[in-house]
Amino acid sequence: MDWLELSQEEIIDYIKKAQNGDTDAENYIVSQNLGLVRSVVKRFLNRGCEYEDLVQIGSIGLLKAIKKFDTSYNVRFSTYAIPMIIGEIKRFLRDDGIIKVSRSLKEIAIKANACKENIEKNYGREPTISEIAAELDIPAEDLIMAMDSLNSIQSLYDVIHQDDSSPVLLIDKIQNENLEDSGLIDKIALREMLATLEPRERQIIILRYFNEKTQCQVAEMLGISQVQVSRIEKKILDKLRKRLT
Repeated sequence: MDWLELSQEEIIDYIKKAQNGDTDAENYIVSQNLGLVRSVVKRFLNRGCEYEDLVQIGSIGLLKAIKKFDTSYNVRFSTYAIPMIIGEIKRFLRDDGIIKVSRSLKEIAIKANACKENIEKNYGREPTISEIAAELDIPAEDLIMAMDSLNSIQSLYDVIHQDDSSPVLLIDKIQNENLEDSGLIDKIALREMLATLEPRERQIIILRYFNEKTQCQVAEMLGISQVQVSRIEKKILDKLRKRLT
């Protein structure tokens, strides 16, 4: 049966079986959630690692999510799994990604350096990125990625910006990226929660907070009073708040 067709109770049952050592249940959960892993991996492409390698790393995060998921959580499994998958991929990229450059990128970088030296020798000037890319018959973006992949390894405490105030370190930039990921995870969790609302509840929230309609405007559109909209909205927000915390 397709994972999306399962009820929450059936999903919990599969997770419990996997946590108790049922490899068939674990394999089923992984196979049914590979699309989730691949959707997360797309955010980390063009960083010097092969797509399928990142899928494998993301799958490790998925397995960890299966093992650690508390079935008493009032949250969907996908909402819990996404930050686990993201965390596993980011750890890999930070710990190993810089020095584990794919073979194809290495080959492009070697050819690019040879091409650069040849143009400099023949024309007495440094070639542009576009010239090298045209010579190698590859997109300029691929060339830039290949050249960047061979840059020296950076320390987390390398200074990446210095002005009259305190220096900005590489670790500061990474921490900011973590905040961005947290925002993404919150949006995904909110989307999951909205999907559990009744159609009318979901319509009110979308009108109020996504379409920025006033309570009076929503009331007129739905044919109810402003007081009713206010009461329904408060009830929905309390429900979402409890589920998200």
